[in-house]
Amino acid sequence: MFARTSPPVRGLAFLTRRQTFLKTAKRHATSSPKSTGHTVDKLEGPYDNAFNRERLAVKKHAAATAGEISRRASNFQMNEAQISVVIPALIVTGANTWLQWNEHWEHQAHMPPVSERTQYSYMNIRTKAFPWGDGDKTLFWNDNYNYHDKDS
Repeated sequence: MFARTSPPVRGLAFLTRRQTFLKTAKRHATSSPKSTGHTVDKLEGPYDNAFNRERLAVKKHAAATAGEISRRASNFQMNEAQISVVIPALIVTGANTWLQWNEHWEHQAHMPPVSERTQYSYMNIRTKAFPWGDGDKTLFWNDNYNYHDKDS
């Protein structure tokens, strides 16, 4: 009653997929209007509907108002804004950073040595040794800034 079909061979499955793809591509190519690289001026047949007419009007308006000269002018204005705003802002920010850096090091020069600073109970709490070095120093330890008195 029913014919028994065998599973498709791998090569034949590829051919059927290829044929399906070609049919879809052919259908798509014949269903859409041919694009010649320029804006369509007149809609004909099933393409003449409200959506396509509005879309065509928007494209024509964009082409008329955003020509090559206005695009170049807007790019020039943007570059001019970048140069006249961004570069002075970077200079002011760099100068402020440099002043803050110098002020910080002047303040550090007046502080007592690290070994004479007060050791508080909440500083450098060690419940077990670190697996590197002598076991007392953290991974980001700096002897110029960090100090741990093991006796206190």
